[in-house]
Amino acid sequence: MYLKFLGALLCAGTLSAAAAYAAAPPTATYVATLQPMNTNVTGTSASGEARFTVAGDTLTIDISMKGVPPSMVHWQHFHGFTDNRDATCPTAAADTNHDGIIDLIETSTTAGTTMVPFDADPAGMDVAHGQYPTASAAGTYTYHATVSLSALRAAFAKAFHDQHLDLVRRVVFIHGVPSDTKLPATVKSLGPIPAQVTLPIACGKIERAAQ
Repeated sequence: MYLKFLGALLCAGTLSAAAAYAAAPPTATYVATLQPMNTNVTGTSASGEARFTVAGDTLTIDISMKGVPPSMVHWQHFHGFTDNRDATCPTAAADTNHDGIIDLIETSTTAGTTMVPFDADPAGMDVAHGQYPTASAAGTYTYHATVSLSALRAAFAKAFHDQHLDLVRRVVFIHGVPSDTKLPATVKSLGPIPAQVTLPIACGKIERAAQ
């Protein structure tokens, strides 16, 4: 009788553990190692990491940066192609006007267009008016956000007619130099947005992390 009771208890425990495992949302992690760009303009060498963790319907975004221009707001986004081609960070060859600077417009050949902002509300998809992180006086900052994947996919589909975020086909850019930075007239931006705001200072390709 005791052995039967023990067997039933072990079986119940196994089933409970299996049920708990089945109920837990699957997780996946993606990482972009951010390397410096345009260091001749910034006078600093921005580097860091962007980490994306998917668990069920939740996407958690964590970004940590150092060596960025201090005490200022930095725009940050993932960029990509609307036809889901593979985006890559630009090389020196992207400087097609040979002014020594890779501006935002010149990144489009290899990295596509600005897509999702890493601001206070990524699913709001308000690239130009979002609340972005401010660097410390030491030139560092961290960013943390959680967002509903279904909400982000819906907003992404509205903007780009596609619900596939395809993180591994995207790159992360960190932007921004001080407003008084002297840039050549050849450095371009989007519409009326100053080039100092959109100038890329770091880039990293998003890759699936080993589990």
